[in-house]
Amino acid sequence: MTNACLPLTIENVLSYIQTIVQVFNIDFVMPAKKQYDVCEVRSVDKKKAQAIRKAMLADEEAVSLSETFSVLADPTRTKIIYALSKEELCVCDIANILGNSISAVSHQLRILRNMRLVKFRKEAKRVYYSLDDKHINRLLKEGLKHVRE
Repeated sequence: MTNACLPLTIENVLSYIQTIVQVFNIDFVMPAKKQYDVCEVRSVDKKKAQAIRKAMLADEEAVSLSETFSVLADPTRTKIIYALSKEELCVCDIANILGNSISAVSHQLRILRNMRLVKFRKEAKRVYYSLDDKHINRLLKEGLKHVRE
């Protein structure tokens, strides 16, 4: 019986190390394989780049859009937007639904209102909130579709 030697490749060495780690129960994390996520050749499609540069967001629009997404990065505010996408609600209702204090919900609603994501109306001694417009509802639906797929 002859001992066949495996060719010395990275894959074989890593496999050998993995075997040793398992046999001797060593706490060791294998390095991740390198991923090459940049072009290996530097080349620009000038026609495509020029067309997109011409249609690019103005700095002011980019800032406003990123601020909108930033505000929605808070889970409590996202839940408030979701609740309001279902129905107009008063502050007390929202606080009860989320299990938060009225004060905490009011603070979040103020932030959402300042970003023009929600609006309110006062009826006697109650303040009712709703989404500012249909775009906010669409933004929420698209975001949910993305995370649920």
